[in-house]
Amino acid sequence: MTAPDIADATLLRDPAAQAPQRPTLRFMLHHPARWIALGFGSGLAPRAPGTVGTLWAWAAFLLLDRWLGDPPWGLVLLIALPVGVWACARTAQELALADPGAIVWDEVVAFWAVLWLVMPVGFVGQFMAFALFRFFDAAKPGPVRWADRRYKNARGWRQGWGIVFDDLVAALCTLLTIAIVRFVWPA
Repeated sequence: MTAPDIADATLLRDPAAQAPQRPTLRFMLHHPARWIALGFGSGLAPRAPGTVGTLWAWAAFLLLDRWLGDPPWGLVLLIALPVGVWACARTAQELALADPGAIVWDEVVAFWAVLWLVMPVGFVGQFMAFALFRFFDAAKPGPVRWADRRYKNARGWRQGWGIVFDDLVAALCTLLTIAIVRFVWPA
């Protein structure tokens, strides 16, 4: 084993060990959980990783939507959620942080759910969904703030659930806002 491999192995055994505060590509490449949690590299963006992760989710959704219909998308989300909870928990523990900003799988799964439920809409509708989701996720008004704090000091799988939970609430707030707008101003 080389010195970096030994350090990574130590980090896997002892989550309290000194971990990089800002994950790198090298860190991500060492375990599939890291690939998932870091949004296949989108979470490595030096600025606004949550926004970059959401943009990646949008692009991935449009690409995958060519082959997936509603039932397959439902299955993808049902699989992506528990896998994401596991990957987010493991990666956060390895980084020794409660909710690292570089972990963006929570944004990916939540925004996929938003797009799945609002489609088919054109670019403007998708952009509005993106803007609303980013607002609720970043500003954390009311219920999103509550969800963010609910599992702040959790450990194990609950830590992963806490990372994902506030983004699911942000997605719910986004969908509720879209529903109200569609009700008030029907097309």
